Amino acid sequence: MLGIDDFLARTMDVPGARRATLVDLSSGLAVAAAGRQDLVDQHEDAAGTTDVVRTVLATPALSGSPAGDDIEEIIVCGTAGYHLLTLVNAAFDGQLLLHLLIDREMGNLALARLRVQSLVQEMTSS
Repeated sequence: MLGIDDFLARTMDVPGARRATLVDLSSGLAVAAAGRQDLVDQHEDAAGTTDVVRTVLATPALSGSPAGDDIEEIIVCGTAGYHLLTLVNAAFDGQLLLHLLIDREMGNLALARLRVQSLVQEMTSS
């Protein structure tokens, strides 16, 4: 099982990764962050990202899928990069959210998704 620091360090090894923030989804607070945080306050980032995820989860058209088809990630595409929002069901109380910013020119969204899924599996396995 990966600890939070190792999880974020390995997340930043994803090609094109610029910033990673691990957020407590119930409170909207940043638990930990890595990468370039000079462009945005990690706590404002955490609160805003939490609002986006909560809105998606509360929207029946997006989350009203058949049982067993829960939302695992949300992708927001910008002109300069991708925001990969991955829900993490940790072994402890509450759900976490990983917000990974990936540079559009240097990164590969498909590869980032696979790497993050693998890291989340490592972090949540007991």
